[in-house]
Amino acid sequence: MADSKNIIIGLLVLAVIVLLVFLAFRPMTYSSTYSQGDYQPGQMGPGMMNNPGYNYSYGPGMMNNPGYNYSYGPGMMGNMMGNMMAIYYPESKPVTQDEALKSLENFSSQYGSNIQVEDVMIFSGNYYAVLKDTNSSQDIAEVLVDRYSGSVYPEPGPNMMWNTRFGAGRTTTGAPEYDLNETKKLAGDFLTGYLPGAQVLESHEMPGYYTFDFGRQDIEGMLSVNAYSGQIWVHTWHGPYLGEENITG
Repeated sequence: MADSKNIIIGLLVLAVIVLLVFLAFRPMTYSSTYSQGDYQPGQMGPGMMNNPGYNYSYGPGMMNNPGYNYSYGPGMMGNMMGNMMAIYYPESKPVTQDEALKSLENFSSQYGSNIQVEDVMIFSGNYYAVLKDTNSSQDIAEVLVDRYSGSVYPEPGPNMMWNTRFGAGRTTTGAPEYDLNETKKLAGDFLTGYLPGAQVLESHEMPGYYTFDFGRQDIEGMLSVNAYSGQIWVHTWHGPYLGEENITG
């Protein structure tokens, strides 16, 4: 009898593991048309930042913080892994720059009425933008628009984990260890091995970290440096760089 119970329990555990793996790694399929309804409130949105208008939480399973209650879902996993697991139809077309900009502006209002979209960059996988608080003239967050589905969401990685104003990093205490010049040097030292010949080309001071564009002649990628630990996080989810649109100029 005990052996039968153990077999049943084992099969149930295996079934749960298979289901979780399927949900986490199932590929995304993008249609060739853009739908304004692709973004669902709560998918890595400002609900993560204690915005009562959203039902979004993140928690102990990911960060061992009992103050949060995060549940992995297809929306979050799809956004974070979309460019790594994306499948496209041959006729798929990206959303236009105007559509992406409109989506960014609409999404930025969730951070407050004084938020401005700036430094929009176009990559093969997504449109990237920095959000700026016009009251303080400080950059506060990084946001992406999936270039094919049109979904808008806060950028994963440093923006989610290190941001001391809107992300998990808001629990960080003490003064930053590294300033702009020091983090720029750390980034440069790292690039000598990561992409020989590449240099830091442009920087943004975000809450709790710095984000740098880098490349050998033109922009080839982006990385962030934690202002407290000096750790480096390469933004591997963008795809090749296609250009930049000066929104505020």
